[in-house]
Amino acid sequence: MAKKTAVTPETSDESLLVTAAKAIGTAAGKVARLAGAGQPAVSKKIPKLVKKTKSKLPRKEKKAAKAAKKSAK
Repeated sequence: MAKKTAVTPETSDESLLVTAAKAIGTAAGKVARLAGAGQPAVSKKIPKLVKKTKSKLPRKEKKAAKAAKKSAK
């Protein structure tokens, strides 16, 4: 990674404030990175969906069961 060259501030007050803000921001970012901010300490594992215990019948048996239930009424 190439090093950034220092930017020479212009004579206006705004450019001095901008360069100072950038310097403070980069320093704060370095401190936060060293402290470990922004990265989760422990990764949260998403649980898998629980399978249903519902019994499944083949199509013919299902239709026969439905017809038997309908005729019983």
